[in-house]
Amino acid sequence: MAPPNQLCLVLVIFLSVFSLSSLSTSAIIPKANVSLSIPSSELVENLCNSKAIPNRRFCLKALSTPEVIAAVDTTQLGTLIMKLGAANAKATLNVYNEIIKKPGSPQALEALNCCVEAYKYAILSFEMVSSESVEDPQTANYDVAVIGPEIANCEKELINAMVRAHRLLAGNRFMKYYVSMGYEITSTLELENPNEY
Repeated sequence: MAPPNQLCLVLVIFLSVFSLSSLSTSAIIPKANVSLSIPSSELVENLCNSKAIPNRRFCLKALSTPEVIAAVDTTQLGTLIMKLGAANAKATLNVYNEIIKKPGSPQALEALNCCVEAYKYAILSFEMVSSESVEDPQTANYDVAVIGPEIANCEKELINAMVRAHRLLAGNRFMKYYVSMGYEITSTLELENPNEY
């Protein structure tokens, strides 16, 4: 078994190489200091300016794709947010799966496996919420909200196992942002259609 210092070195080298390569997915992992190239729609502005959104800049950048800007109503915007959340979760899951292949301590492996399960759950939930938001915004709201504790548990396990990898921490942070956007949009859908459900 490799000593912890060697594990850290292997993780640092892997993450350095990985961060230089591009992701093969269309997931959006924006940088906070990047200026917006596409003006946002009123729907996006309203969502990103909500008090429930912890990082307005991330929200505006993540939702600056032409497809999202063209969303005509809250339901369509919600569906697109869920697709972006699922894509981001898949990209982060790929990072976890690659790191698991490297030698490490049993504690680190256990923490990484916990996170793999959390991200599998997040992907399924985002995909399910995408269809539920049209039929039952209240259930969709709950289903997106329960992703948050899964990611928080993943973070806790990483901290306890002393796994410190920038890409993993960034992926977890971004996932929290997508959960907050998903929760806010499904809350809005509930308010827009109070008598239908």
